[in-house]
Amino acid sequence: MTRSQSETFRVKMTGDYACFTRPEMKVERVSYDVMTPSAARGVLEAVLWKPAIQWQIHQIDVLKPIRWTSVRRNEVSAIASTSSAKSAMKKGSGNLGIHIEDTRQQRAGLFLKDVAYTVHASFRMTDKAGEGDTLVKFEQMFRRRMEKGQCFHRPYLGCREFPAEFSFADNDEIPIEESRSLGWMLLDIAFGEKENRPMFFPAEMVDGIIQVPEIHAEEVRS
Repeated sequence: MTRSQSETFRVKMTGDYACFTRPEMKVERVSYDVMTPSAARGVLEAVLWKPAIQWQIHQIDVLKPIRWTSVRRNEVSAIASTSSAKSAMKKGSGNLGIHIEDTRQQRAGLFLKDVAYTVHASFRMTDKAGEGDTLVKFEQMFRRRMEKGQCFHRPYLGCREFPAEFSFADNDEIPIEESRSLGWMLLDIAFGEKENRPMFFPAEMVDGIIQVPEIHAEEVRS
């Protein structure tokens, strides 16, 4: 019988700090209480991403008590302009720089510290898979890269300044004994040709375990 998705991998992700930013916080960075499925997918794609596969997060286990820290830091209020870059490419010259002294802002952030999670995930083949692409091929590729600690770029926990350590999870990893409602949490982004839509789901942590629905599940909202 042909499988529709890979085996389920259990990957441990840890870090000193993390910030899974709530989108409703327009100015200050405030993290969700736990890792979001989209952030977990980002770590897995840093290890193995190909157009032929699509990762799906099934479950997130919280391994350490939820702890917070507040940090004030400098950020810039501007981003590089796409239109300016295109204009410079056509003309052969242009001012693409951002002057930090003119755009610097000091902002507070509420971050998580000393975090550890076990992420249960699998992948499916996409319509971009080639003739020689199979589930077994990418399962073996993922195992090799995990065992060697290889990644396309350094994975991070929400923000690039918070690097993530990753490894296959041991069988003795036990979630925390805590249950709470986490409210509406970002599940992932539905990418389309005309627009990208954020998708949310009502997250519940039961004995340290968060069950993650599929993006087309009834309880998911955009």
